[in-house]
Amino acid sequence: MRLVFVLLGAMLTSSDWRPAIPSYDWSFPRDHWAHDDYRTEWWYFTGHLESALDPKKEFAYQFTFFRVGLLHDESTLDSNWAATHLVMGHVAVIDLTTGRRFFSEVRYREVPFLAGFAPFPERQIGWCRGPAGTKELWTLDWNGSGFDFSANDGDQNVSFRLSTKASKPLVLHGPNGFSQKSEEPGSASQYYSFTRLETVGQLKVAGVEIQVRGTSWMDKEFSSSHLRKNQIGWDWFSLSLEDGRDFMLYLMRDEDGTVDFASGTVVYENATTRFLKEEDFTVEPLQFWTSSETRARYPIRWKVVIPSEGVEFDIRPLYENQENKSRLPGGVHYWEGSVLIEGTIEGRGFVELTGYGEGNRPPV
Repeated sequence: MRLVFVLLGAMLTSSDWRPAIPSYDWSFPRDHWAHDDYRTEWWYFTGHLESALDPKKEFAYQFTFFRVGLLHDESTLDSNWAATHLVMGHVAVIDLTTGRRFFSEVRYREVPFLAGFAPFPERQIGWCRGPAGTKELWTLDWNGSGFDFSANDGDQNVSFRLSTKASKPLVLHGPNGFSQKSEEPGSASQYYSFTRLETVGQLKVAGVEIQVRGTSWMDKEFSSSHLRKNQIGWDWFSLSLEDGRDFMLYLMRDEDGTVDFASGTVVYENATTRFLKEEDFTVEPLQFWTSSETRARYPIRWKVVIPSEGVEFDIRPLYENQENKSRLPGGVHYWEGSVLIEGTIEGRGFVELTGYGEGNRPPV
């Protein structure tokens, strides 16, 4: 769900941008497109795919498109190439049979020929060039019932082109989609999800193209003040159970690593929702893994208990190393991984862990 970097120049202060508010007037499909008045925004997709010809061949993926506001008004700079936004993309693919994993990233100013966001109601939401040596664009479109997106890394010989269709209606997280991240009113986002998207398309791994099908989860957040000063990062869980329920859990961590603020959402099979407060659930780390590249120490196994829902989970990854490490100047690292859910009811999900390691606080 979600890591945003400050990479080009000094950004405006949070007070210069529109804050998230409890009374936001949602309008769909318009709100699938960009919101220029907010400082940060992301479209985040994760999913589990299988080969259409051999279901034993399984994969997990992440595709994230970021928009970071740089200027409110490009007219403040006397240039046709003045950039009001920064566009970033992250892609990860893991072969769940072999454990082989790929991570790719791009970062561009929103200027002609490099990257951009289209206005509503054009089909396209956003696009950017691929990494160096890649001819194909990275794209994100709305198809009327879900999202289509594509990414390619020519150097790693990895790509996908996926089309999704909602099998559950979108849901809002927090009252009216106002997702607080601390007790401070301004520390919040406007937040919604499609927790189940039927997914089909093509995946290419190490040059081998595979027709795939599966299920994806989509998150969309936009805000201007995501973390407050004492918070160093977050642990985020998207959990889909075999009985049709989905759970989103969000834990913000303090400087000493303890949970500073937490919330969640239960999405039932019929797409009705129930808001979870911090006291409604517990997340206990059971096992840790230290990255040999960044030396960051991440929790990678958890016990999750939600008494009011009658569930107790043991959540663990098939593979410990699912760390995304930026190779670009000023980038950061985070753990973004596919997990198995075992316990009273089984399922699959994704976990995102940010702010682990020295000097690695996501500046959002």
